[in-house]
Amino acid sequence: MSETAKISLRDVHKSFGPKKVLQGINLDVAPGESVAIIGGSGTGKSVTLKCVLGLLTPDQGSIKVNGTEMVGASPATREDMLSHAGMLFQGAALFDSLSVWQNVAFGLIEGRGMKPQQARDIAIARLADVGLGPDIANMSPASLSGGMQKRVGLARAIATEPDILFFDEPTTGIDPIMGDVINDLIVKCTRELGACAMTITHDMASARKIADRVAMLYQGKIIWNGPVSEIDTADNPYLQQFISGDIEGPLDLDLKHL
Repeated sequence: MSETAKISLRDVHKSFGPKKVLQGINLDVAPGESVAIIGGSGTGKSVTLKCVLGLLTPDQGSIKVNGTEMVGASPATREDMLSHAGMLFQGAALFDSLSVWQNVAFGLIEGRGMKPQQARDIAIARLADVGLGPDIANMSPASLSGGMQKRVGLARAIATEPDILFFDEPTTGIDPIMGDVINDLIVKCTRELGACAMTITHDMASARKIADRVAMLYQGKIIWNGPVSEIDTADNPYLQQFISGDIEGPLDLDLKHL
């Protein structure tokens, strides 16, 4: 798959001092495919995502996006890659100093030099895509609920019509019902764009709904990788313990605080 993959990771390692977080990650995301990386806290999900985005530099290995090597890439190459990507951050990460529509239009105005009025019209349309009306366009993000902030964050992620979407724990911090709304919107927006998606999550309900394929990260490596339809029948005790939420099992859990 690596020849046609939108995102391809090969033997990616990352350590912080003596702590080896990633110990040889291999993963492909095909065009139009949605892949969820699952795993417990501290297993390296966020580090993997940050390496793909260029926020961290791997100690070794290759990360290609659209066939272009990103490890050691020039700032211009990385900026070009990011201009074709959208990101929904864990806490929505909206700019408090900007109105809702300005947040959604940020990439259009700052990244593409679009005139504000045209960008505002697109922002209103993207807000409608995530079920929010034009009445909130001039509101401050701080005045919105957590679920509404997530939807604004999703509208911002899709505003530039990217062909790659990244989702960082998209349902964290919101109630299960709003989480399901966000999951449905992610599926809808990803399909409408025809984009590929990489999601990191520990929420199995979210992974089941938004992913075509699931990769489980444990002790720095992908220990299971397969279609979401096969996770319940997979013969992998680590995966089964994780999806069932059992304390007993082969996973080396950090339970010292209990």
